[in-house]
Amino acid sequence: MSDYGHPLTFGAFLTPGNAEPGRVVGLAMLAEQVGFDLVTFQDHPYQPAFLDTWTLMSFVAARTGTVRLAANVTNLPLRPPAVLARSVASLDLLSGGRVELGLGAGAFWEAIEAMGGRRLSPGQGVRALTEAIDVIRQVWDVDARGGVRVDGEFHRVVGAKRGPAPAHDVGIWLGAYKPRMLALTGRRADGWLPSLSYLQPGDLARGNTIIDEAARQAGRDPADVRRLLNVTGRFAPNGRGPLHGPAEQWAEELADLALSDGISTFILGSDEPEDLRRFAAEVAPAVRELVAGERAYTTPPGGAGSTPATAGSARGAATGAPGDVGRPAGVGAFAVVPTPDDGVRRSAIRVWDESTRPAGPAPDPARTYTPDDQAGAQHLIDVHDGLRAELARLHDLVEQVGAGLLDAGTARSHINTMTMRQNKWTLGTYCESYCRVVTTHHTLEDRAIFPHLRGGDARLAPVLDRLEQEHHAIHDVLERVDRALVAFVSVSDGMPELRAAVDLLSDTLLSHLAYEERELVEPIARLGLT
Repeated sequence: MSDYGHPLTFGAFLTPGNAEPGRVVGLAMLAEQVGFDLVTFQDHPYQPAFLDTWTLMSFVAARTGTVRLAANVTNLPLRPPAVLARSVASLDLLSGGRVELGLGAGAFWEAIEAMGGRRLSPGQGVRALTEAIDVIRQVWDVDARGGVRVDGEFHRVVGAKRGPAPAHDVGIWLGAYKPRMLALTGRRADGWLPSLSYLQPGDLARGNTIIDEAARQAGRDPADVRRLLNVTGRFAPNGRGPLHGPAEQWAEELADLALSDGISTFILGSDEPEDLRRFAAEVAPAVRELVAGERAYTTPPGGAGSTPATAGSARGAATGAPGDVGRPAGVGAFAVVPTPDDGVRRSAIRVWDESTRPAGPAPDPARTYTPDDQAGAQHLIDVHDGLRAELARLHDLVEQVGAGLLDAGTARSHINTMTMRQNKWTLGTYCESYCRVVTTHHTLEDRAIFPHLRGGDARLAPVLDRLEQEHHAIHDVLERVDRALVAFVSVSDGMPELRAAVDLLSDTLLSHLAYEERELVEPIARLGLT
């Protein structure tokens, strides 16, 4: 079992069909809108029913602003590595550092040969890919002296000028399955990107073992190799098999893959808008919470390639930022930092009087805390960070709707026409999903965590009473958002009411989360969560 402690990210794997060219562009824009970190596209240059993937990625980069983009995976036999390196760097510069490079050794050799490519054996394919990685990295390394020099068996680049350098350190992810490709991944790549449907039980563990050993032999930390996974499945009311069931089942299965097999990027293969929405709004937050919770209490076994997951890495999963906040190496003073309330309020309505909030007991300055103690306290912040990130996305989506930014490509991806009703339905689905997540989190606190803390330290009773009262008040605010959604869909101009309801939700929730962290992180470290 391996958990490499990487922050969790989530992506989409889209088909670049050319029958309706705007549809895949619209799906990519939808993926960004609902909160995906990454959008990837098949790359089969010999497929006449597909758009060219690199042309498509350039177009999508111009229509999006935050989501990262990658081919899944680039067909190297039909894309010379020196030219590919400059294509990647150019698009990375144009997009503000949003491009990653998935690479494959090649498949469907008859089609590749028909397009003018050279058929390679499996061994030749691995050697050609190794040379290609050398070419690509040298092209990007503009600080090295001299030109690019790879005089290989399959790729010969002798003296080409270096550059341009990408805007960021572009990750090279390999679609690998066999031992030689897996070993190359450990030696030279930044990520392993297989598809779950092509794997047999135990293949992820076996692959990790090969990658980790090859990384160590090359003087690398196995954790330097991110583990990504393409997944497919079906959402259904009841479980009918792996990744075939309700969102809760999906979340549990993906969390197990993260904790047992080190997968930190899950890429959903689906061209259905509703699948993308549910995966982003219901599955991804739940996986993050499950993994953060487990990482807070356990240290991965010291097996092949595993590194202890820290509270800081879990927090990075929720916020998208790396770090190791509040997790000292040994026993010491309390170091977890609650998120402060910035005092910004969007709404003129005040649901409660913040000045009447009680304070809990002052911490004992002489007390020390173990890393596990502090990890439990950090977990509360990790979960709250996920809620804060979702709230920010909700605000952004409301503003996009208010500005009328729905474009023909996005609308065409759903019903082939641009209508405000479709846009409202998209927004409504997202808002409702977010409200469910908040309600579930507060129910868990009220029924499990708070009674434990109350029993552990009676001095916390006034604070816990107040927090429970605020949970009820937040529920009422969520109901107000729901009513505004109904009005938004049913009346000609429901935007002011919806914006006001979401602003009030933002004020109450952010204020509440900051207060809860201020009062409970130290008691959680002192008393634990169970």
